[in-house]
Amino acid sequence: MSDGKVLVTGSAGHLGEALVRVLRAQGRPVVGVDVLDSPFTTVVGSVADPDVVRACLSGVSAVLHPATLHKPHVGSHDRQAFVDTNITGTLTLLEESVAAGVESVVFTSTTSTFGRALTPRAGEPAAWITEDVVPIPRTVYGVTKTAAENLCELVHRDHGLPVVVLRTSRFFPEPDDRDEVRTAYEDANLKANEYLYRRVDIADVVDAHLLALSRAPALGFDRFIVSATTPFTAADLPTLHRDAPSVVARLYPDQPALYASRGWRMFPEIDRVYVNTRARDVLGWRPRHDFRHVLNELAAGADFRSPLAMEIGAKGYHAVSTGPYTAR
Repeated sequence: MSDGKVLVTGSAGHLGEALVRVLRAQGRPVVGVDVLDSPFTTVVGSVADPDVVRACLSGVSAVLHPATLHKPHVGSHDRQAFVDTNITGTLTLLEESVAAGVESVVFTSTTSTFGRALTPRAGEPAAWITEDVVPIPRTVYGVTKTAAENLCELVHRDHGLPVVVLRTSRFFPEPDDRDEVRTAYEDANLKANEYLYRRVDIADVVDAHLLALSRAPALGFDRFIVSATTPFTAADLPTLHRDAPSVVARLYPDQPALYASRGWRMFPEIDRVYVNTRARDVLGWRPRHDFRHVLNELAAGADFRSPLAMEIGAKGYHAVSTGPYTAR
């Protein structure tokens, strides 16, 4: 990756702030754009506004684009808002990047694009989710992120703009948006379990974005799943969906006692496994936070989150009828 100026969208959000923090620490010139002002926002404005985007791209050689309406916003924003931000905003950014001669773009997508492909029927094995799985979006969030991914590919093919799409799993620190899950599990217990199959630390997400930015010109266009490295193999899938604790205890003999000492529980079943093999093989990504890391930190009486995750913290909530949701 060159040392040129980087534009980070959504700079007041979790990942946007993390990217700006790390780039600044590396001495890179950064422009942050967001609809909300923050210590990490240079320009307050929308990525769907061509004038704002054009001004932000002056002198920029690379773009990191995590700005989005997220799954939790389904309960607080209408579908048109999702189209405006996730589709129109992405198209505006791509077209203005072409005009500005940008060298590489990384688009932050989501494993939510897989949607209904993530949920096997009763009696079926857990789903093995690689980049080859065809998305079946479940919500307007998944629909608009899938459409934005396709726009990235279209603009690359039409104009040669190098774009890498990263489908990230969960990295937000807020409690789960499902009432029954929040009631059943202590929050740290829930997140520890998720490192087995559907969670990633924000520090590892930042590493993946910076690697993708450097590799984009050589790749042209590609998609990658970004999630903590799972310990499971395809052979584990049938048992995972009916008796996850037995599989986890076999792979990690120290897990049952560590959990019992805290009153924690493993999920009775796991329905999908995100596989990051391509990101590790092609990008050279080496995520440092996995379930083994979690257990080691628990044994040491330490917090299993990265320092970056703890520094950023949560962004706050507003309440809607379907539960707590992030405020942006």
